[in-house]
Amino acid sequence: MRVAVLGTGIMGAPIARHVASAGHDVVAWNRTREKAEATGLPVAGTPGEAVRGSDVVVTMLRDLDAVREAVDGVDFGDAAWLQVSTVGLGIEELAAGHDHLVDGPVLGTRKPAEDGKLTTFLSGPEELRRRVRPVADAFSARVVDVSDRVGDATRLKLVINSWVLMLTEATAELLAFAEAAGILPVTVLEAIAGAPMDSPYLQAKGAAIRARDFEPQFKLETALKDVQLVRELAARSGVELALIEATGRRFEQAIEAGHGDEDMAATWYATHSPGR
Repeated sequence: MRVAVLGTGIMGAPIARHVASAGHDVVAWNRTREKAEATGLPVAGTPGEAVRGSDVVVTMLRDLDAVREAVDGVDFGDAAWLQVSTVGLGIEELAAGHDHLVDGPVLGTRKPAEDGKLTTFLSGPEELRRRVRPVADAFSARVVDVSDRVGDATRLKLVINSWVLMLTEATAELLAFAEAAGILPVTVLEAIAGAPMDSPYLQAKGAAIRARDFEPQFKLETALKDVQLVRELAARSGVELALIEATGRRFEQAIEAGHGDEDMAATWYATHSPGR
């Protein structure tokens, strides 16, 4: 199949390479052309040029505004649109203007994307899900068919993201608290290891905080964007998420301190702050 990949940043670049490695004819586009060229794949000058003649279009862009801008005025023809960006309830707006859209947000950060081991959720008409499935399989360890209704995959992703966001904040506070109390973070992580409250995610983010290695796997500023998307879904659903509200405030504090371009584990700085 011919596949257009719009957005070749931290997540989109490895996605595009994996789709190409699976034998598909891939053309890449990115607003910053150099990022598209860095994939080593054919590069289009515009989204319209990339989409022309494609069987499947994949969008992996930062947010709803970026997706809107990229596809504005683009003729998709008969191409199926696999929309893997996390755009929240904006997916309903996108679907209203495109008959061939599949809601396909991914779960995972830079490392799973580079390894081709993302989890992809698909919702939308069954025929369209079948058409995009070979593309999703190329960059996923697991593909979950959620439902025939566009939007359900995004809702599932946001519910799970709420846990990921809260767990990141909890890990940061746990280790900041330990250090302030005179306990080495490694002691805490080793004490928890293998216990019922342990998780690979806690250990991974804990190791990053211990090493003060905040190379972005998922940027803090992007995580704050996802906090807002979770808030919107919670408000529509009539649920109050107190921990998400607290997590959002901490993320904001860390961003204000200059850590927005670092990994979201850099929320640690909001708790471990000189003078607190």
